[in-house]
Order: sequence, then C-alpha cells, then structure tokens
Amino acid sequence: MPPPKLNPEQAGRLGDIVDASSVPERLATGFRFVEGPSWHAAEEVLYFSDIIGNAQYRWHEGDGVSTFRAPSFMANGTTWDPQGRLLVCEHAGSRVSRVDLAGSYEVLAAHFEGKQLNSPNDIVVKSDGGIYFTDPPYGRNATHGVLREQELDFQGVYRLDPESRKLTLLVDDFAGPNGLCFSVDESRLFINDTVRQHIRVFEVAVDGTLRNGRLFAETGGSEPGVADGMKADCAGHLYCCGSGGIHVFDPDGERLGIIRMPEVPANFTWGGDDLQDLLVTARQSIYRLRVKIPGHCPFVPGQAVPASNKEA
Repeated sequence: MPPPKLNPEQAGRLGDIVDASSVPERLATGFRFVEGPSWHAAEEVLYFSDIIGNAQYRWHEGDGVSTFRAPSFMANGTTWDPQGRLLVCEHAGSRVSRVDLAGSYEVLAAHFEGKQLNSPNDIVVKSDGGIYFTDPPYGRNATHGVLREQELDFQGVYRLDPESRKLTLLVDDFAGPNGLCFSVDESRLFINDTVRQHIRVFEVAVDGTLRNGRLFAETGGSEPGVADGMKADCAGHLYCCGSGGIHVFDPDGERLGIIRMPEVPANFTWGGDDLQDLLVTARQSIYRLRVKIPGHCPFVPGQAVPASNKEA
C-alpha cells in the first residue's frame, strides 16, 4: 500500500502535519459505501455508517467490527451532542435522528414548512447545543437512498434548536451542500458544495445564523473524489475530501497539499488517546493514518481535551 503523496511544491508545509512516509493502515473492509465516522473515546470505538449497506457499525482495536444499528434508514453523517448522544443524518427517512447508545431513538427533524427534507447529509454541533446540518438531494437517488421526487425546491443548510426543535433555514443557494464544520473558536462555519467543488465560509452571528458568506477554497480537479467530509484540527487547518484525496488548507484558505488514500475518501474524523489518528471512511474500507496535530473534536465522549485544543 503506497504512502500518501504530497504535492512537491507544498511538501514542506504539509509535512508539518503528516509525515510523507506514513502508510495508511486498513482497519476493516468489505462494506458498500462507508461514511459518517465518529470516535467514542471512553469506549475506544469508531462508529460509522454504511449508507448503501443500510447499517451502522462499531470498530474496536481488539474486537474488530460489530453491528451497531441495522437497518439504519441509510444513515450518512453523524456527530456527538454535548450529552454524548449520536446525531444521525438519514437518507432513506429524509430526517435527522438522535440515538442514545443505551438504545433509545428519536427523530429530531423531518420537515421544513410542511415539506419533507431532501436527505440530510452531514451534521455538526455548536457549543451552545445548536445543531447544524446540510440537506442535498443525494439520498433521493436509487444509488445512495430511496428514489423519489424532492418536495423542497432548494438545497438548504439548517440550524436546529435542540430544545424547541425550531428549524431555521440558514442558506438556500448551494447546488449540493455537503460537509460542514466550525472553526475552532466557532466564529466561522465552513460549508462545502459537492456540485461546485468548493468551500464557502460564513460568519456565525450571536443568534447562530450565518452572514457574509464568501468563497474560501477550491477542491476540484481531474482525479476521483468530490467535496465531501470536512473538519478542522486544533491548529485551525481545514481538512476536506476532494479530487485526489483529502485536501488540507491553512486558516487563510491556502492549500498545503493533498493526502492520498488507497481508496477514494468520503469522510474522516480523529481518534486515539491524543486525537492524532486520522480515521478515514473510504468507499469499502476504514483506514487509519497518524498525523502530527490533534483534531478538533469538542464533544467526543470520554475524551480529555488535548492541551493544544485548549490553547487554540
């Protein structure tokens, strides 16, 4: 298995983030389309989705893979809320749900202004508990969901109040909103567009709404891969799936290079005791790659926040 390749002109800067000699380790394989990774530190378990396989799984270093939930309503993106519950985007049900690891299940959002959501795709939580998610139409095709017509005539990005369940439309001019993440200080929200192959950044207002959107970076190219999963590390670097692998940008939007994986990546998260294991969902397999800077994962259950996270 080849090591990730760095762009020659950028190898020095990206080399400060990941060693060019590091080799991705395949942890599990044999799935149909893996997505939605979330690390549980107390259990030392990676939770992830197989969209087409209609199931969610758990991976543990010693025990391997076990089924967490099946059927999963073709679950895609996931994240933890501050109470350690798993929030799940469901393609087949066009909804956002909350799953307690003890077994309870609850639908949080399924409609906007009386019309069914398209197919919630990826999801993040702000420190005040506000839930943000993207809603492209991909779960309404026969490949990654259930074939059916859209009820909404736009592809939205929403904020869900966890207490009142009020759903606020934040942005409606994306062609294919997909991955999203906050900056470390939560002053900005990054949202990428699979169709347009770029990332936009918005200022986050006090009430949780977005303003002053602008282009942040491009993720396109001639190689396989599209703008998809996206997260920040604790130093403010932005990682985003795109053409050729996982693109890494500095806080100003300059691309430092591309981490290339053996299979086309769709999403990733950080795990391990120090949040320096990059855990990648890539088509049929799960991979692990060691990085030098901890990821920014504010709500990992049982995870002590690394000192570098505290300082960021």
